[in-house]
Amino acid sequence: MGLFSSLAEKLGNVFSKITSRGKLTEGDIKQAMREIRIALLEADVNYAVVKDFVARVSEKAVGEVVLKSLTPGQQVVKIVNDELVELMGSTNSKLEVAPKPPTVILMCGLQGAGKTTFCGKLGAYLTKQGKKPMLAACDVYRPAAINQLQVVGKKVNIPVFEQGTGNPVKIARNAVKEAERLGNDTVIIDTAGRLHINEQLMTELKDIIAETKPTEILLTVDAMTGQDAVNVAKTFDDELGITGVILTKLDGDTRGGAALSIRSVTGKPIKFCGTGEKTGDIEPFHPDRMASRILGMGDVLTLIEKAQNAVTEDEMRKMEKRIRENKFTLEDFLTQFKSLAKMGDINEVMAMIPGMNRANLDPKQVDERINRYKSIILSMTPQERNHPEIIKASRRKRIANGSGTSVQDVNSLLKQYEQTREMLKAANTGKMPQMQQKIIHQKRRFR
Repeated sequence: MGLFSSLAEKLGNVFSKITSRGKLTEGDIKQAMREIRIALLEADVNYAVVKDFVARVSEKAVGEVVLKSLTPGQQVVKIVNDELVELMGSTNSKLEVAPKPPTVILMCGLQGAGKTTFCGKLGAYLTKQGKKPMLAACDVYRPAAINQLQVVGKKVNIPVFEQGTGNPVKIARNAVKEAERLGNDTVIIDTAGRLHINEQLMTELKDIIAETKPTEILLTVDAMTGQDAVNVAKTFDDELGITGVILTKLDGDTRGGAALSIRSVTGKPIKFCGTGEKTGDIEPFHPDRMASRILGMGDVLTLIEKAQNAVTEDEMRKMEKRIRENKFTLEDFLTQFKSLAKMGDINEVMAMIPGMNRANLDPKQVDERINRYKSIILSMTPQERNHPEIIKASRRKRIANGSGTSVQDVNSLLKQYEQTREMLKAANTGKMPQMQQKIIHQKRRFR
């Protein structure tokens, strides 16, 4: 199980029922709304958030335009998709930059949320954006916290400012001065956490904020704690006025409640999410892409971004040009499969591919499927790879024999390729919503 897997499966079952019908009654929609409500509550989404969400979707779904539409089920799915995007903040919320460097980013959160590790991930991410960050060790209480930040900094080749276990407010102030002196344009301050929120922690954080005047106050919360994460976010926001949230451990068995509730409860955006243990396992939070994943429609744009770290710049430029020109071929599809191994957890990667259902994926089974797909493409002639439309029945049989697979496997690959190609084309031409409607009512089982 992985990110939103249980919720995605339950919503998928609801949508399968309504999209398979030619017409919908008000009763059908009410039943679907009841099931969506239960699915969201079981995913640990805040009760008030669920109530408002279902009310908004219901109001739009029972309108005459939807009920009399030729595809009412798909209309309802689109409404749910749009409302999910709205619920999580509509658009990606970028990091603010100070008018005069250095930009100070204060990282706060409870112990165990992965704050120190994420300081390194964020530093590495900003380095790729052309920034010159410095990490500041201001957690002076937790044993080995300073050493942990130094190890993290060394791994991503980012300097760490530390002055032992002195006064954290002074250390933070001196770190900013040192960044100014050395020309570091960003300071990421790692602050102390606690096992629970207390007055001492808040006072210290307020003093550091007053001293360093951070442009961003980012709260790190563990996505696996569900509603607890939302309660923590509300308290930190009430006390400190946070500017954004970072959700860690989205690769774990998380039900999704925090991601779907935080924006609505606090009014503050989720800016990044952590999706694994490696330094590169950081993603900017895109509400539209996350909604796509929750609804089982894949996330091609994030998949492309992950691929950028798995292939050379030259290969990426060629791929981008081909996508822009709508020339994405099976040769390019093969390149994608070869890069998959370098792109992180196979379950999460496969969940980003349209039509792949993340629930119950066995990594060994996925590896076998990828190897089968690679064998099929390698059994094709160069002409077939570059012009898949010529692959009719006789060619499919020959390719299946040559790759030691079945005609059904060849058909499955070609269908997967066509769906990905269409999604890329839709993303390229701004027609993603229409494409999502088309995909949502198709079978989403990975068999």
